[in-house]
Amino acid sequence: MDDETFDPETRSAREVAADAGQKSTDFLSLLPHYYRGEVSQMSTQIGRLDLTIDWAIGVIAAVLALSFASQDSPPYFLLIGMLALTIFLVFDVRRYRAYDATRSRVRMIEENVFANAFNPEGSVHREWRRELADDLRKPTLKVSGREAMTRRLRRVYFPLLTILLVAWLFRITFFVSGEPWFETAAVPGIAGTTVVAAVVLYYLGVLLVTVWPTARQAKGEYYAVEPGDWKRDE
Repeated sequence: MDDETFDPETRSAREVAADAGQKSTDFLSLLPHYYRGEVSQMSTQIGRLDLTIDWAIGVIAAVLALSFASQDSPPYFLLIGMLALTIFLVFDVRRYRAYDATRSRVRMIEENVFANAFNPEGSVHREWRRELADDLRKPTLKVSGREAMTRRLRRVYFPLLTILLVAWLFRITFFVSGEPWFETAAVPGIAGTTVVAAVVLYYLGVLLVTVWPTARQAKGEYYAVEPGDWKRDE
């Protein structure tokens, strides 16, 4: 069809893609372009996740340097770091859910097109094209916020928060000699015991979210396979 006379309102123009979906040759020529687009979008989402982690690590390095610069440096810089890391975690969860939605579409194609091309005897999801089309028309998140937060805590943020906790405990106990820990832990206007209690409750909550078992909804990650099992020397 000539581009100059193409009218998107005509019936034939609206159904041109549908016609391509009915012919195997047209469909297979269209599929790689769509697949590359989804992979590119997925790569962009991964980059956004990595950027959030980079900023989180940068904040940790900054608050550690400020808190241990001298004995007069206030230890509540580390508390500010904990708060900042929590905010980064919230951003990361949102970005992870968006990444998982794109990855799910990519995995749908890989499982039902490319895997089947390599091994036609494998199983194929019968309704994969319909489900993919529905998701393109009305995109949905595939993983719950709770599971996303648990995964990001286990893999990234709980170890980073643990570093800040250990540093804070050392800062309020051993770093300044001759000063009671409850005085060192105090924040202007808040008693040290109250601060310690708040930190303990916060970390207990974070630990509970981290270790609490959740049903697996994230799609396409590596699991249930021992390293090296996929290829064996005969």
